[in-house]
Amino acid sequence: MRLWRVCVCGGCAGLTAIMVSACGPARAKTTPDVPPLQMPAPPPRAVEPNETETLPPAPIVEEPERRMPSRPTRPPARPEAPRIESPRHEVTKTETAKPAEEPKPPTTLQTTPISAEAEMERAVRGLLTRATGDLNRIDRRALNADARTQYDTAKRFVAQAEEALKSRNLVFATNLADKAATLAAQLAGRSH
Repeated sequence: MRLWRVCVCGGCAGLTAIMVSACGPARAKTTPDVPPLQMPAPPPRAVEPNETETLPPAPIVEEPERRMPSRPTRPPARPEAPRIESPRHEVTKTETAKPAEEPKPPTTLQTTPISAEAEMERAVRGLLTRATGDLNRIDRRALNADARTQYDTAKRFVAQAEEALKSRNLVFATNLADKAATLAAQLAGRSH
């Protein structure tokens, strides 16, 4: 058994020696006799000259002489055409001078044909009647805040559409009446 202990102890000592040597500072192993690498010389170049035709130098062109502009000259006078006088027109008693015409007031821009105006106005009035009827059936106090805002907006659209009808702006009146009718119908559908 002693032999085994010696071997075990000897193995531990050897292992310890290896570990201690491994923990030491790292050192690069160099050989002082090896000289640094030498760069070889570049290979010789074999360059063939290009055979190009050399052109003779271009001759120097002299700049033309510049003259200072002289005073501007008057263009030559045009020959006058002979004046032809027309016979005078005398005013006779039958021909009297007319008074100057009064300027006409500017015409308004017509966006819709006159024939379609009556039909558009009738359609707008129908939309306003339907919107007003729907709004009158709604109890504003029973609506929530969002629905009250829509109710007030629809009322404003009705009033603006009536103003647009008075000023004969039928396209704008149609848009407003359509919006008022749509909002009123939505609100009437909610309250039922």
